[in-house]
Amino acid sequence: MEALTISDKSISWNDLSYLISSPGSLRISPQTKKSIKTSNDILRALLKEGKLIYGVNTGFGKLSSVSINQSDINQLQLNLVRSHAAGLGKPFSVGIVRVIMALKILTWSKGYSGVRPKLVNQLINMLNKDIIPLIPSLGSVGASGDLAPLSHLACAMIGENDVLYNGKAVSSKKALHAAKLEPIELAAKEGLSLINGTQVSTALGIQALFEAQNLLYSADIISALSVESSLSTRQVFDPSIHKLKKHKGQNLSAKNIYNLLSGSEIINSHKDCDKVQDPYCMRCIPHIHGTSWEVFSNTEKTINNEINSTSDNPLIFPNGDIRNSGHFHAEPVAQALDSLSIAISEIGAISERRIHYIMKGADGSLPMFGAINSGIESGYMIAHVTAASLASENKTLAHPSSIDSITTSGGQEDIVSMAPWAGRSCLKIIENVRRILAIELLISGNINYRFHQKFSSSKSLKALVFLLKQAQVLSKKDRVLAKDIEKVEGLLLKNKVFSAVNKINKVSRI
Repeated sequence: MEALTISDKSISWNDLSYLISSPGSLRISPQTKKSIKTSNDILRALLKEGKLIYGVNTGFGKLSSVSINQSDINQLQLNLVRSHAAGLGKPFSVGIVRVIMALKILTWSKGYSGVRPKLVNQLINMLNKDIIPLIPSLGSVGASGDLAPLSHLACAMIGENDVLYNGKAVSSKKALHAAKLEPIELAAKEGLSLINGTQVSTALGIQALFEAQNLLYSADIISALSVESSLSTRQVFDPSIHKLKKHKGQNLSAKNIYNLLSGSEIINSHKDCDKVQDPYCMRCIPHIHGTSWEVFSNTEKTINNEINSTSDNPLIFPNGDIRNSGHFHAEPVAQALDSLSIAISEIGAISERRIHYIMKGADGSLPMFGAINSGIESGYMIAHVTAASLASENKTLAHPSSIDSITTSGGQEDIVSMAPWAGRSCLKIIENVRRILAIELLISGNINYRFHQKFSSSKSLKALVFLLKQAQVLSKKDRVLAKDIEKVEGLLLKNKVFSAVNKINKVSRI
C-alpha cells in the first residue's frame, strides 16, 4: 500500500482503518516537518528566556506550582513517563496500537506541541517497522489525556518496557536495535506531549466504527433473509411508504431490504395470505436499523473531528504565545461512543426479536424452533437462548460511560470523560451483536434450506444462502451448533456476507 502522507489536509477514520489489519505505512509532508520544527524552535527560545511553562519547567497537575531547575528539565520528562506507566490488564490489539501511534503523530503534525522532529521520526519509524508497544487496556479515565496507556507507548520509545516485534514479545531496546533504531532521550515537554491527548480513546472509536459499519450493512441483509424465511411481507419496505418519514437512514434501510427481496418466489408465494400485519420486529426494521445508521454517521463525524484536532497541553502558538487548555478531555469521543453503543445494541435487540418470532413458528407459518421432527428434535431453541443472553448483556453494557466521573490527581482532575471505557464497552457490544446476527443468519438460512425448497430466493439472498452452503452450516438434522455459529460469525468478521450480496445488489448507507 502507498504510504499515507500526513499534511495540513484533513483525513478520516477510514484513512487510518487499514492499520487495524496491516502494518503501518506513514510519512509526513515537508510543510508538516517545517511546522513541527518551528514549534520546537519557539519552545526552546522561550525556555532560554526563562519563561515559566506548565509541565516543562513546573511540576504536573496539583504539583504545577513547583518550579523545576533548568538542569532537571529532561529528567522531569523521564520521571513523568515512568511514573505514569501504571496501566493494567490485557494489552490492546496490535491494530488499535498502530492507530494510537498514527494519531499521536497526527496531533504533533499540527505544529502546536513543541516536540522535536526527532521524536516524531522515532514514532514514525517504529510504526513503519511494526514495532508495536504493549499497552495495557486498563487505567485511563479519558481526561488529562489517556495518561497511563500513552505512558507505556512513551516507555517503548525510550527503550523501556516490552513491544511486539516480528510477532514476538521482546524488550523495546532489543526491538529498536534489531530495526537499527536507538532509544530516544526525551527533551523538554516531550514526555508530557507523549502522554497528553485522546489518542487511545479515539483509536477505540476508529476500531468501533470499522466493526460497526460492517455490522450495519450485514444487519439489513440478514434481516431481509429473515423476512423471506418467516414468510413476512415485502410491501412494508416499499420506498413510497417511507418517503412519508423524513429520516434518511430509515429510507435507505427500507430501500435496501425492498431491493434485496426483489424477485423472491418465496415472498410471492404467500402474497394472498390472510395475515394482516407482521410484528414490529419485521415491520419496523427500517425504523430501527435506519436510526442506528444515523447515529453511526454522527459518531464518525465526531471521531473525524477528533482525529484532525490538537489534543495537547500546553499549546505553543506560532506567535510565541503559550496557552493552557483542556483539549485532552475526551468528552466528545465518550458521548459519541456511548451513542453508538446504544445504536448497535438496538441492532442486536431487534435481531433477537426476529429470531424469537421465527422460533415460535412465525405465527403458524413455520414449525416451532425450526425443527423438522419437533419433539424428538429441538432445532434452534437454545441458539435463540444464546442470542437472548447476549442481547440482555448488552442492555447493561450500553449504560452510558460518559455520565460517570471520578476525581483524581488530588482534585485537580475533578471531572473526567471515561471515554476509554465507553470505547471498550462499545467494542464488546459490537462483538455480542455480531454473534446475535450470526445466529439469526444461521437460523434463517436453515429455515430456507429446510422448508422453502419449492421456491427460490431472490438473486441477492440466493447468493447469501450459497455462502452458508459453502461454509457447510446448512443441515436438516439436529447437530452441535456452536461450531456453526462460529463459522457464520467468521463470515461476518471477514465481511463476506456484505461482499457476497453487494456484488448482485448494492447495499447503501448514509
